This record gives sequence, C-alpha cells and structure tokens, in this order.
Amino acid sequence: MTTGDDSEDFVRRLIAEAQNRVDLQYQLGTMYEEGQGVPKDDEQAAAWYRKAAEQGHADAQFNLGTMYAEGKGVLQDDEQAASWFRKAAEQGHATAQFNLGTMYEDGQGVPQDDLQAAAWYRKAAEQGDTDAQFNLGTMYEDGQGVPKDDLQAAAWYRKAAEQGDTDAQFNLGTMYAEGEGVLQDDEQAASWFRKAAEQGDSTAQYNLGIMYEDGQGVPQDDEQAAAWYRKAAEQGDVDAQFSLGWMYDKGRGVPQDDKQAAAWYRKAAE
Repeated sequence: MTTGDDSEDFVRRLIAEAQNRVDLQYQLGTMYEEGQGVPKDDEQAAAWYRKAAEQGHADAQFNLGTMYAEGKGVLQDDEQAASWFRKAAEQGHATAQFNLGTMYEDGQGVPQDDLQAAAWYRKAAEQGDTDAQFNLGTMYEDGQGVPKDDLQAAAWYRKAAEQGDTDAQFNLGTMYAEGEGVLQDDEQAASWFRKAAEQGDSTAQYNLGIMYEDGQGVPQDDEQAAAWYRKAAEQGDVDAQFSLGWMYDKGRGVPQDDKQAAAWYRKAAE
C-alpha cells in the first residue's frame, strides 16, 4: 500500500526528472489539471504544459491553448489560445486544427476569415474529426469560405453521419428528402432521420413522424407517427405538439381524446 510519503517522494522524483524530459513535463501538467496523485492545481498544470509546449509537444500546446481559451490557470486570452492551437495544428493535431477553424469562423483571437476556417476544418476533417467534417459540410452547403457545392456538402455530412454525428445525420436526411447533393430518396431520408431521432434529435423525430403519417419512405403508420410526434413534443417541439394534438383531435394513431388534444394544442400555442 502506497503511503502519503511514498506518493510525495514519487512526485518529487518525477519533478526532478521532468526538468529535462518533455514527456514528463506534459504528464505533470495532466496530473495537476486532473488532480491525479497531486492536488488539483490549474496554475501548475499550465506551467508544466508551457514547458512542454515550448519544446514542441503538440498535446501540451493544445492543452495550453485550451487553458487560455477557458481561462484555467491563466488569464483568459483568445489570442494566446489561437497561437497555441496553431502550433499544435501545424504539427497535425486534429482537434487543434478544428478549434483553430472555429476561431477563424467566429473571428475569435484571430481576424474573421472563412477561407482560413474552411482550410483548417478540411485538415481536421481529412483526419476523421467528426465536428470538422460536419462544419465543412455546412460551409459547402452555404458557400461559406468555399464555393457552394451540395455534392461536397453531402459527402462531408455522410462522413460525419456514419460516425454517429446527430446533426450530420439530420442534415443528410434533409438532403435526401429534398434531392440536394444526392438523388432524392425518401427511404434514405427516413433512414437518416431515424438515426438522428434515436439519438434524441427532436426535429428528426418530428420529421420521421411526418413520414409515417404520410407513408413517405416508410409504410404509412399513424401509431408510429404519433409515437415520434410525442417524443419531439415532449422536448418542446412546437410543430410536434400541434401535430400530436391534431392526432388526438382526430383519433389517428391514438384514441380520440378532446382533453389530450386541447392540452397539446395549448402547449403549442404557449
């Protein structure tokens, strides 16, 4: 069993060895940040990350950037955050590339620049970063920082959607429903809406309800329609609340019930 004295001796030895070892400097940063074997201390964490970061350790550069972005252990400073994210990003750190992209998109710590945002998103996206894939898809869909291109938008949404990104699944479903960037296909639309709906996306739940009500891409099924409307309605989706009220009003997919109809209409109205 390790005693407190043994633990303190270990930390002292680690600190001594870390003076000349960048990997141990980074390790000490994480230990202080997480309170692992030492008291949690964000200032110490930032100090050790800085030692490693100044020697080119990409993860330390990223973590130090995060601490500047959040004001943890250092004064909050977006310019410093962007500077350290850039150092890590230039070494191929995917999350740093994504973060730098968001900073360029928002003009946070750097001049607002959609071209730079898209360029950094692409670097991260090509390494499989789902958030970057989704954001690059939206930039192609909106023609922001890149030429508008629905084929490219759908392709990047698909990459993120296949990794489970709910927003990408919903957007890809929408593109199949509307035939934008892909051949119009109600079955594919319903399939992607279902994936997002099962992860709790209320708009996807509502859209899937519509598809069951209309028999569009799925067999017509009022009970399924009402069930999906209910899931979205309980999350506060106004259109779903109204649609569920209407189904109670007409007795479609649920027993006819004027009180339930009025209750859901009231929620939507409010």
